[in-house]
Formats: sequence, C-alpha cells, structure tokens
Amino acid sequence: MIVRILGEAQYDVPEDQRAALDDLDRTLVKAVDANDADAFTSALLALAAEVRRVGTPLADDAFVPSELVVPFADASLDETKRLLADAAPADEG
Repeated sequence: MIVRILGEAQYDVPEDQRAALDDLDRTLVKAVDANDADAFTSALLALAAEVRRVGTPLADDAFVPSELVVPFADASLDETKRLLADAAPADEG
C-alpha cells in the first residue's frame, strides 16, 4: 500500500498495516466532519507518525499512485477542508 504525506514523501506500507491506518484515517475524517481542531491535530499527528513508523520511504524520484493521502503534518483543519473541497468531484447535476 502506497501512502503519501503531502509535502514530505511517499511510503510503502505493508498491507497488514492497512486496518490500523484505516482506523486512524476514520478518526481524522470524524474530526474534520465535527470541525474539531484539537481532535484533528491529534488524529493527523497520529496518522502521520504511524505511516512513518511502519512504512518505508520511496525514493524521491519515484512517483506511483497513492492509495491514501495524508495532509501535510502541520496542516490546519481549515486548510484540510479546503484541500478536500478542491479534491471533491464536481456535482454533475
């Protein structure tokens, strides 16, 4: 599983770590949805730290599609909301 931490690197994370990262990602999303800046910061730091702990950084010149993208480590809740809004598909209605 390839995970990108924006502004940092891509990491090759063993598949057996997927469930743990998915749990941390869900916690991050809940914090964003709840507009809880403290919970967001805590969840973001925990997710990024876990990716770094269990993953192996890819070479700087390697670029492969990422299955999970983590906001840059010092991103604010508002910055992350803007990133998510920019990444959301346009309404086709």
